[in-house]
Amino acid sequence: MLRTLTAMLLFLCMSSFFGQTLAQNPPPSSRKSFIPKPLSPSDELQQTIEAAGNDRAALVRNLENFLLKYPQAPERPQIFRALVEACLQLRDTPKAASYAERLVSITPEDMSITLLAIQLLEKTGDEPALRRAVNYASRVIEYVRASSDSEKSPRVSPEEWATEKKRDESSLLLVRSRLESKLHNRASARKDAEASYALLPNSSAAEKLGELDELEKNYASAITQYARAFSLLDSSAKNVHRRELRQKLGNVWRLAHGSDTGLGDFLLATFDETSSSSAAPKPKRNAAAKEPFEFILRKAPGGDAYPLTAQKGKILVVNFWATWCGPCRVLEPFYEKVAVEFQGAPNVLFLSADCDDDESLVAPYLDEVKPRTTTVFADGLDDLFRVEAFPTVIVLNLSGKVSYRSDGFGDASFVTELSAAVHRALSEAPSSTAKTN
Repeated sequence: MLRTLTAMLLFLCMSSFFGQTLAQNPPPSSRKSFIPKPLSPSDELQQTIEAAGNDRAALVRNLENFLLKYPQAPERPQIFRALVEACLQLRDTPKAASYAERLVSITPEDMSITLLAIQLLEKTGDEPALRRAVNYASRVIEYVRASSDSEKSPRVSPEEWATEKKRDESSLLLVRSRLESKLHNRASARKDAEASYALLPNSSAAEKLGELDELEKNYASAITQYARAFSLLDSSAKNVHRRELRQKLGNVWRLAHGSDTGLGDFLLATFDETSSSSAAPKPKRNAAAKEPFEFILRKAPGGDAYPLTAQKGKILVVNFWATWCGPCRVLEPFYEKVAVEFQGAPNVLFLSADCDDDESLVAPYLDEVKPRTTTVFADGLDDLFRVEAFPTVIVLNLSGKVSYRSDGFGDASFVTELSAAVHRALSEAPSSTAKTN
């Protein structure tokens, strides 16, 4: 995206410059021919542009000759931009890079031009060009780090600004890592790739670290990095890149283990690891609570407080579920059937506790499913009961102890089993006068 925006900016600047020049200096045919006077540098520049017509090669020659005659022309920034654009169209990358660098020297505050210079120097590929590109990359990194909140748009929140800065710095560190790698400075390349990944776990940084590990024959670490890279691939990544990354991973796995056996399990475990580490951390709720009735839950989806202290003295039935869980959806009507059976029992409470990491998924799900039991966010209650699979249904007796637990959903016998479990909990009460339908 940076490349496209930069190219568009250059094209617009060039067009604007040429348009202004034409407006300020109409073609010679429209001037009064009977007033001879020497051409001003601006007039000469206009003639230089007109003489080239649509010939980009001629435009480059003419503008270069103009600069030889007027090396300090005030229009130099616009001329250099025009030369960069024309050279890119002529596929003359070294010359385009040269003029981009000249533009950087007179407009060092223009980071978009500096980024373009880095890209062109990297394409040039020779060692001096790559070293200059590293210096430019360092300059832009420092610029991003030094940028303050006062520079952000009022429409951007401080959180969005901080995230954007982190993303930019991570990307630039990766660019410098790639340049250092091409210069065979592996230690510097590794340092930047590690810093990029630490700022924002990303597939490109993990892949670069995997390549560096593979070069050093550290296959165990290369496997981990390539697996992370594969797991973090953006959904928009091209299939050819997925295939290449899969081949890199398979190659180092076979070098380390002799065959592909076990690779699938390792990749799945790495996917789980990267998914949990890259997700925004959920706030830790009820961290100090040790007993169920010490928890303050939130009603879903609105988030109103729902303290379980007010429910103490009741038999508590909880269905732990998640929006992505297919069996949870199947179990819901069976769970509701049992809840309806005990809806006349004042000392029995049925809850449905959502355990999604992304709580924004809950409201659309509830609009679709429309459960009839009270729905809350688990808010750590799932951790207290060590819920590791969904759906999980538990029954707490009046002492707050688990008297029934079902992990997963098997068949319709669930209704009979859960109903019997609630009746047992009621029969354990010292004096139960609860009515059931």
